[in-house]
Amino acid sequence: MKAKELKLMNERDLENKITELKKELMKANSQIATGTIPKNAGKIKETRRTIAKILTVKRQKEEIKKE
Repeated sequence: MKAKELKLMNERDLENKITELKKELMKANSQIATGTIPKNAGKIKETRRTIAKILTVKRQKEEIKKE
């Protein structure tokens, strides 16, 4: 997901997206822990980066509100 798309989302949508992505990440990590190979190993890295982007956008929005 691109940062431009994330900036257009409201706070509730961002929170829902973070929750959804964390669940996906948890599933992928549990597959690795049990020894099975995930279908798309690159998806884990992408998911972590998307979560970081969302958190960054949230912080930026909070900074704008403070000003």
